[in-house]
Amino acid sequence: MATIQTAAARGMTFADCYEGVVGNVSQVIQGKREIIELVMLCLISEGHLLLEDVPGVGKTSLAKSLATSIECSFGRVQFTPDLLPSDVVGITVWNRTEGSFDFRPGPVFNSVVLADEINRASPKTQAALLEAMAEGQVTVDGATYPLSRPFMVIATQNPIEHEGTYPLPESQLDRFLMRVSVGYPSPADEIEILDTHGDHDAYRDIGPVVAAEHVQAMAAAARQIHMAPGLKAYLVDIAQATRRAPHLALGMSPRATLALQRVSKARAAAQGRNYVTPDDIKALVVPVLAHRLLVTPEAQLQGLSPSEVLGEVLRSVPVPGGH
Repeated sequence: MATIQTAAARGMTFADCYEGVVGNVSQVIQGKREIIELVMLCLISEGHLLLEDVPGVGKTSLAKSLATSIECSFGRVQFTPDLLPSDVVGITVWNRTEGSFDFRPGPVFNSVVLADEINRASPKTQAALLEAMAEGQVTVDGATYPLSRPFMVIATQNPIEHEGTYPLPESQLDRFLMRVSVGYPSPADEIEILDTHGDHDAYRDIGPVVAAEHVQAMAAAARQIHMAPGLKAYLVDIAQATRRAPHLALGMSPRATLALQRVSKARAAAQGRNYVTPDDIKALVVPVLAHRLLVTPEAQLQGLSPSEVLGEVLRSVPVPGGH
């Protein structure tokens, strides 16, 4: 693996930087290392994350801890039905002193943006955020403003309560690189949470372990990871199998195939390898693909979820022997 050389992290490898951030966030979010690793892989892959979970399981703390660990700005937007696109991206105002218009950037100009309860805002406001996610820039009154790098949106939605919400359409869900659920902690982890968070905020105990430019270097290094032709064919075979699957009304798009390749490379780099293995792909299939697929009404009646159908697809596709 290539060494990432920076002034603040001399001699640190990709795996060192990755482990440093994951370990730091784990001090605040106990017992959820697997989820933290997925969030970090999403960041390195220059993607955006959809957190679908009930209130109170640490979604905001997770986003804030990540931003602190990589020493970059954090912005939070509470999505409500009356939220306007300008509340997210910014607005142009008249400066009477200068006699000109000034642009006041919105929270989307932070490096890590928490879009809380994204499905409560109108489709127009959702679209403003999703445009920024896709293009990495914002256009207001004909002027284009680039967003900072790294840039990651962590959007949340409650899977239980649907009253007064505007569900994200499939085309917009496809813009998120991953969808994960934090879930409830185990009894032992919940006792540790009581010990750690009972008398103070554990978030105050952590500081930055890498800088924003390290994350950029990690993203560049991940793009150089080797994926053998046989594994690329394996990705295509999985995609074709989802499009033919009788239980799926909507299979993988080419964007989904590219996303799975990108995150698989990041996972290989995080484990200290310069090549992708089939295990990298299989470990990431559900978080990267499940939210992009639609099961048929008949499969829904049988109680099948996209994750279960993906399991069937994986079992049906032969795994290549070499790397």
